[in-house]
Amino acid sequence: MNRETVATLLAFIAQDGCSDAEFDALALRLFAQQHAGNAAFRRFCQGRGATPRTVKSWRDIPAVPISAFKEVTLSCAPADSAERVFMTSGTTRGDVKGRHYHPTIAVWDASFRGNFARRFMQGTPRLRMAILFPNEQEMPNSSLAHYLALAAKEFGTADSAWFVGLQGMDVEGLRAFLRAAQERGEACAVLGASYSFVHFIDALAATGERFRLPEGSRLLDTGGYKSQSRELPLDAFYATLSAGFGVPRERCINMYGMTELSTQLYDDGNAVVPSVKSGPHWIRSRIVDPLTGRDVPAGERGVLVHCDLANFNSVTTILTEDVGVASGDGFLLLGRAEGAQAKGCSLAVQEFLQASRA
Repeated sequence: MNRETVATLLAFIAQDGCSDAEFDALALRLFAQQHAGNAAFRRFCQGRGATPRTVKSWRDIPAVPISAFKEVTLSCAPADSAERVFMTSGTTRGDVKGRHYHPTIAVWDASFRGNFARRFMQGTPRLRMAILFPNEQEMPNSSLAHYLALAAKEFGTADSAWFVGLQGMDVEGLRAFLRAAQERGEACAVLGASYSFVHFIDALAATGERFRLPEGSRLLDTGGYKSQSRELPLDAFYATLSAGFGVPRERCINMYGMTELSTQLYDDGNAVVPSVKSGPHWIRSRIVDPLTGRDVPAGERGVLVHCDLANFNSVTTILTEDVGVASGDGFLLLGRAEGAQAKGCSLAVQEFLQASRA
């Protein structure tokens, strides 16, 4: 992928927004480059009859099943030239891990920066941050570890700190952090995986302690439990978070992201669940029937497809295994695909593998 494309993407991300025509133009430009430079993707597209001549809109770009990242190399640039390689946890299929190759991390970082500032910081320049996830040194191939490291570097104060490592959680250290915030009357932020919050809430319940963090404090959970803790229904999860930290549910924000994307989507708090998730102007989402790839009728449930223009080196358009329904300018995330929808996702994976390896 050439420098001109990277420069174009960085400028596009820096814009305040874009028209449908501008989004389509860049999506089609990236599709043509990925069709030419990504052999596995090109074979898949050929099986669908999708070429740079026949694809007329971002909606026409074939969606690659997310599991394909575990099976084939999806990269236009040589994989061994990547500046960063993010890997999935591999928890759903034994030790098999998906890999997402980034020739330059500058686009991923730019995608994070402006989006995080608008959706989580909301005009606050910096906050003292408690991070509930291992750091990048411990997990160098984790996109979430990189995300949280950037959050602390770009938007945290100098005394922000990590309270989870590979050996577990420093519960007492986190208690001390929160007590200090209370005593100073200093707003702070706590960010991490959902299961880390559950571990801490359980530790608080054992002693009966609760916090009331100063006004302006906020929480960010990244969803998913990955069998690392007990799993709570959404309403109970956010009610418990709000009570334990003393933060209004409107300030309990969920980030929806994945290793296979380069852009994150957010809600505007969780006073009501499920909450509407939406992204910045360089990512668009569809709700589809995974068997046909066609959009489902308005108001019906389907599987989420994301077209992320920041995915310039792999594939822009991904068929997830998440079920959603369109709502306003975004979607409601309803859980993982099951039954016929899960079967449709599996058939889509089989189709991709057969075509890409032909």
